[in-house]
Amino acid sequence: MAELQPDPVLWAARGIGAVAGAAVSLIYLLPKSRHEAASRFLTGTVCGLVFGGPTGVWAVERLGIAGRVSSAEVLLTGSAAASLMAWWALGAALRISRRYGQK
Repeated sequence: MAELQPDPVLWAARGIGAVAGAAVSLIYLLPKSRHEAASRFLTGTVCGLVFGGPTGVWAVERLGIAGRVSSAEVLLTGSAAASLMAWWALGAALRISRRYGQK
């Protein structure tokens, strides 16, 4: 059976990337309220933590740099990208629902 003990350095890289991506999403498109800012930040951070690994691996393979970057760099960039993209997906869904929702 595989070892299930996580590496603290990799978790730190994943967390830093997730928080950085969430912060950039707040700066890039300013929220309208504190509630929106908190929900966007929390959603971005969680998505970065959960989907950072697969997103980083996908990006590294797409760019063809798999042998040139460390595991921590893969997780850092993947978490930041997943965190940033989480808001764009949720923001688009929110704006569409507001436009075509009940008036």
